[in-house]
Amino acid sequence: MSNPYNEDPEAARARRGRNVAIALTLVGFVVLVFVITLIKKSGG
Repeated sequence: MSNPYNEDPEAARARRGRNVAIALTLVGFVVLVFVITLIKKSGG
């Protein structure tokens, strides 16, 4: 894969790691909101 930012591999790896962490956090938040919504809808 090409490197459009012209950064060294270590910086690219760090950026990729941050992106994965952000994605996992967002997915976790969406799941949490979904679960809370289901609990509230079912009467808790």
